[in-house]
Amino acid sequence: MKAVWTTLLSCFALSAQAAGLPAVDIIINGTPELMFDSSRDGCTGVDIPDLNPRAVRDAHGEVVFFGLHFINRVLRGPDLSHLKIDCHVVLNSIENPDAAAFEGRNYITAPWSDDGKTINAIVHHEYHADQFGTCRDKTVLGCWYNALLAFRSTDGGRNFTKNKPAVVAAAPFTQEVEQGRHRGFFNPSNVVGVGKYRYFFGATTGWPGQDSGECLFRSDNPSNSATWRAYDGKGFTLKFPSAYEDSTPLHPQPCKTIAPFSFPLGALVRLRANDLWVAVFQATRNGAEFPLDGFYYATGKSLTEWSLPRLLMAGQTLYNGACNSPGSILAYPSLLDEDAKGRNFDDSGENPFLYFTQIGTSGCELTGARKLMRVRLEIKLPVSTR
Repeated sequence: MKAVWTTLLSCFALSAQAAGLPAVDIIINGTPELMFDSSRDGCTGVDIPDLNPRAVRDAHGEVVFFGLHFINRVLRGPDLSHLKIDCHVVLNSIENPDAAAFEGRNYITAPWSDDGKTINAIVHHEYHADQFGTCRDKTVLGCWYNALLAFRSTDGGRNFTKNKPAVVAAAPFTQEVEQGRHRGFFNPSNVVGVGKYRYFFGATTGWPGQDSGECLFRSDNPSNSATWRAYDGKGFTLKFPSAYEDSTPLHPQPCKTIAPFSFPLGALVRLRANDLWVAVFQATRNGAEFPLDGFYYATGKSLTEWSLPRLLMAGQTLYNGACNSPGSILAYPSLLDEDAKGRNFDDSGENPFLYFTQIGTSGCELTGARKLMRVRLEIKLPVSTR
């Protein structure tokens, strides 16, 4: 997922209700720590940190850690501090030239497990039409067609296969439509649990009638991938199936995009002390709510009501591109608490880790020299919300 999505980003008006949420101060409280170095720790050269890190505890209490490339391997270990790569490929990418097959590049991006044995995952899927001569445009982004797919492992994350139906969210048109820009749904957040429901945010570039931004999805049974529905502003009613199915509407009702996430949401956790949500994401400065390039955070009373964004870590990010970078850029922020109570690391205390990737650059190109880093945070909660 090396693209720079600056062309799809839009700003949102923030409601007074969201702006009035309790202020939460989050500061970096430690020295960045190297967790994985692609130059020394991979099984092959393709093992590079290339997505927002996720983790699940399997049925034996071992951590299964996702965060690498589209030849999907995982890191395993007793806890987040003692992980080593497993050279077995848990999900491959065959890059089928048939866009209708949805067998391009697969990234395991949003896993969820109730028992540690069955892991259901939302997969970021990429079809690159320029590789197969099925694109009129001359740029990579202009030929890029994304969808969110459902995969499942029944052996604790050692092997993943397609769920049925495979497509959780796709654009309501086939890949040759609207070429010249990045299209579809992409970069799902981690999955979080609230009562009987599971939720994740999925980014979209939009289309006529659909804003670009972050849509919220919900299911009461992730094992049944047909149950995922997107939020329409009032309830979870919307489906976005494959456009290659005859029943797909050409102009579906739009999902409600949620502020302040005009950029893909990296990760979210619920604070154990007060049930507030914290979300992190990377953003490009715009002279308004994003004064600097870097990582930002927002807090929410619910998954649809969020505060104004606040800067967490300044630095040139993936969205700025590689040109004029200081040798590396920042990407793929995530939040993981070593002491999370849930199997899926969707809760946090006041000292989680910010995980992120340092991507090496050469001229205007990104390189495979990548380092997965983490740094301790301190979350300072208002007394009234403890």
